[in-house]
Formats: sequence, structure tokens, C-alpha cells
Amino acid sequence: MLVMGLAGCATTETYDETRGWTVEKLYSEARDELNSGNYTRAVKLYETLEARYPYGRYAQQAEMDLAYTHYKDNEPELAIAAADRFIKLHPAHPNVDYMYYLKGLVYYNDDQGMLSKWAGQDMSERDPKAARESFLAFRELTTRFPSSKYSADALAKMDRLVDALGGSEMHVARYYMKRGAYLAAANRAQGVVKEYSNTKYPEEALALMVTAYDKLGLTQLSGDAKRVLALNYPNSKYLATPWVVEEMPWWKVWK
Repeated sequence: MLVMGLAGCATTETYDETRGWTVEKLYSEARDELNSGNYTRAVKLYETLEARYPYGRYAQQAEMDLAYTHYKDNEPELAIAAADRFIKLHPAHPNVDYMYYLKGLVYYNDDQGMLSKWAGQDMSERDPKAARESFLAFRELTTRFPSSKYSADALAKMDRLVDALGGSEMHVARYYMKRGAYLAAANRAQGVVKEYSNTKYPEEALALMVTAYDKLGLTQLSGDAKRVLALNYPNSKYLATPWVVEEMPWWKVWK
């Protein structure tokens, strides 16, 4: 009876090895786990640090590290949420520029979709939403913090993103042409000419417009597009050989 009574009083409290750890030790251990690639453990330690020591430089650094840890752990939504939270809470922090840069990187490297893995897509063949979000994050970084050490890389990536977005619009225009939706194709191509004039796509876009308007019987618009093509690309192959619908791999028409 005595033994049973003692057992009934036994505690079921879970052992916590971090109990009594200082903020310095918590941060050091979390950082070690991050550097070792033990992201789940690192996240737990960073969250423990924030809960126990919510103020001060260690807490702020833990918030930034947590966003980076989620990024490394292929958790883009959690990484973006953590970065946005830091930006909201600490807009004047001396390293807030890195949070904007990290947001841009998360979207920039968001290539985990099946099409990207199976078809070896380039950036222009992916869903453009991530590319647009990445561009916006990098643009905010370079606009607000032009002297940031991350701005040069952000600007370089922005150039590639603009090219990718122009390419994405061209893929859609080609797809509409293949389906016989000539007006939709011409409108998309016109958008490429207007919005992505510094990319490699306006020449093809103009040639596509020539063909699309011709298919619609809009001879004046077709002629106008051809004149613009000749003026800007006098050596274009499309002046001698009109743009035609080509058979495309399935991943380029699956929209």
C-alpha cells in the first residue's frame, strides 16, 4: 500500500535539458545546431530562447536566425513569415536589410515544384508569382538600402528575374497561339514589348504579333507590328520567315 501511494505521487513532468541555461548558452547551442544542419533542433532552441528571453540583442538575433533556419530547412512560408515579423517589429534594426534580402532569396530559390524537378525548367518556365515576389523584395532592399552589402547581388538577381518574367509572358503567348487564341496571344506579346523591352524577348513578341494579327484579319495592325520589328531588328530572321507555331514540350504548354 505504501509503494502504491508513492507511485501515485510521482511526477510526469518532461525532462528539459535547457532548464537553467543562460541566454548566451541557448544562443550558442542553437547556432551550433544551425551550422551543423540540425535545423529542427535549431528551431526549437531559437524558439525557446525567444520565449524565455524575449528582449535584448540575443532575442533579435534569434529572430533573424530563425528566418534563415527555416529557409535552409526548405520551409519557405515559415521563412517569409519570420522575416516579415522581424521587419514589422524592428524596422530600424541595423540588419533589417538582410531580412529583405532573405525574403528575396526565399522566393528566388523557390523551385521545389514538380515541373522544375522533372522538366529541368529555366526560371521563365516556372510560375511567375515567386519571381514577382522576389523582385519586389529585392527592389525594396535596393531602394531603401542602396548602400547595403546585399544590394549588388540583389540588383544582379533582379536583372535575371526581369528576363524570367518576360520569358514567362512569352511562354503564355506561345501557348495561346498554339490554341488558336490569337487576340489573347497578341495582347500578351504586346505586354512583353512594353514591359520587358530590355530582355531578349521583344523581337519574337513582335513577330508573334505580326502572325496573330494576320490570323485575325487585322492587316493594318499586322503591318504596324512588322514595321516596328523591321525598325528595331533590321536583321531579324522573322522578316524573312514569319513566326509560326512550333510543337512545344508538354511542360511549356501545361499552363
